[in-house]
Amino acid sequence: MSEQALQSAAQSSATGHAPHGGSSTAGEFAPVLDSDKRPITRGGFVKTGPVIFQDVSAKSGLTSWHHTMGTLQKNYIIETTGSGVALLDYDNDGWLDIYLVNGSTYEALEGKTEAPHAALFHNNHDGTFTDVAAQAGVTNDRWGYGVAVADYDNDGWPDIFVSNFGKNRLYRNNHDGTFTDTAEKAGVTLGNWSNGPTFGDYDGDGRLDLFVPGYVHYDVAHPPRSGSDAVAFQFCEYRGAAVSCGPRGLEGEPDHLFHNNGDGTFTDVSEKAGVSDPHHYYGFSSTFVDVNNDGKVDLVVANDSSSNFLYLNNGDGTFEDASYYSGFALNQTGRETASMGLAVGDYKNTGMVDMYTTTFSDDYKTLYENKGNGNFSEITSRAGIAEVTYPFLSWGAEFIDYDNDGWKDIMVVSGHIFPQVEQHNWGTSYAERPLLFHNVDHGSKFETMPAVEGTGLAVVMPARGAAFGDLFNDGKIDAVVNCMDHTPVLLRNVNADTNHWVGIKLIGGTKSPRDAVGTAVYLTADGMRQRNDVMSGGSYESSNDQRLHFGLGQSTKVDSVEVHWPSGTVETVNLPSVDRFFVIEEGKGLVPSVYDAIAKHKSANVTSQAGH
Repeated sequence: MSEQALQSAAQSSATGHAPHGGSSTAGEFAPVLDSDKRPITRGGFVKTGPVIFQDVSAKSGLTSWHHTMGTLQKNYIIETTGSGVALLDYDNDGWLDIYLVNGSTYEALEGKTEAPHAALFHNNHDGTFTDVAAQAGVTNDRWGYGVAVADYDNDGWPDIFVSNFGKNRLYRNNHDGTFTDTAEKAGVTLGNWSNGPTFGDYDGDGRLDLFVPGYVHYDVAHPPRSGSDAVAFQFCEYRGAAVSCGPRGLEGEPDHLFHNNGDGTFTDVSEKAGVSDPHHYYGFSSTFVDVNNDGKVDLVVANDSSSNFLYLNNGDGTFEDASYYSGFALNQTGRETASMGLAVGDYKNTGMVDMYTTTFSDDYKTLYENKGNGNFSEITSRAGIAEVTYPFLSWGAEFIDYDNDGWKDIMVVSGHIFPQVEQHNWGTSYAERPLLFHNVDHGSKFETMPAVEGTGLAVVMPARGAAFGDLFNDGKIDAVVNCMDHTPVLLRNVNADTNHWVGIKLIGGTKSPRDAVGTAVYLTADGMRQRNDVMSGGSYESSNDQRLHFGLGQSTKVDSVEVHWPSGTVETVNLPSVDRFFVIEEGKGLVPSVYDAIAKHKSANVTSQAGH
């Protein structure tokens, strides 16, 4: 029996329950139903209220693609956890494109049927998207889970890493709309089950390194059935019903850190760096980001049903495991959570990044406030967003300023892993609606925004990965959701606010990564200082828009922009206007870009409309 299995058995014995596998939760809770007796996860709608998001999935063309993962019965854990999505401008035309990871089937693994394909949706600049994955050579055709975007070869074009069950893919951008899988040559294929990856320059050599969390060690020939040798327990149940086994009770996979050698190859330095996860916890999502403001990126890992990891960068090629003493390993009750997704952002405008992790149903999702020096305090209840999240099983999440008031809000997407929940009155559902928490009172509280019928917050979907960014270049943050065995969902931000904004794309110099991953930017407007970071990975097995978005409220000018580059250089840049994107290059300040033409076109349209 594994160490985790023994630990779980001991915990179950202490509480008087028979030992079993499954996910870490807070217990069993009475159903929360709406006035129509529906579980609150797919109910609780209101007739009127703010219209913040609209579902434009069909109109955009995304519903031409479908996600597939195993069978609909979900007898095994490999079929349940879903896949990620990435937002990237793969052709450098100034408009975000969408990469959707697909799963697979047992028949495809055996070579009996064609594998489900991943999608690369090119942005047509008119609200529609066209799937060009086949032409681009990025269909993956393996059992896919996570994705991270980064310019790993510093050539000015974004590349794509896809983590799979089986060998991983590293798609190098050929600059002509096509990609080449270089994973074998690069030495990052691994095998078995890899999850939500992240890129970051941990050793400061100007080249992006790659971290890949491992999840469960899975043998297709001997799947984990209740009572089988593959499971440490004699049965697998959720609230008394037989369900798929795991992750507790199953053997885990180690994590891997790959050092970028600068010649197209990587070297596995996991053990030497101190981030190999020798206990084989169940890794889901990860992000490189500087949490203690020392100029070096640290590593954050959300683990399923085991303690989370926070590794502080020592600056000598190694990390210190600060998970427990930092306060991030467990929630405030000292309990492991089934952490799926990971959001990172400075929601209190203190200049320090905070974290939010999503968890299983029958548990609250956790908000960690950064107290400085790499220490965190879990303050979810105080922020007013603990109780409402208990029935939801949540995945993708991000800090987004949806109304451009200068204060980051939290958006979460959800969906259950057990189809059996539809047959029981447990107060939860297989497909679930999103949650949006509005930052009020300068970050001390969040308010749950109502799910207005017919709007994006009332879309009920079996969500997994989600990526957030400005898909329409209109200064509003949208969300793309990869749904389990379903078509994707594109939620366009149509909030009626009249607040101003600015977007910043960064280009690193010779001593920083070219795509500026790891850069922290501090923007001051109207006396308020905000921080945003360029990150790869995060949310749930996904990768967000790497352009930085700042809401400015009613301010019509930016006082200053302070850029802290990975090289250690700090530059101050002045922005001449608002309500548009700018490009800042290290050592050169503002540089001409494709966004100049986009802003000019937008301005001409506004003038034309005003004339009518």
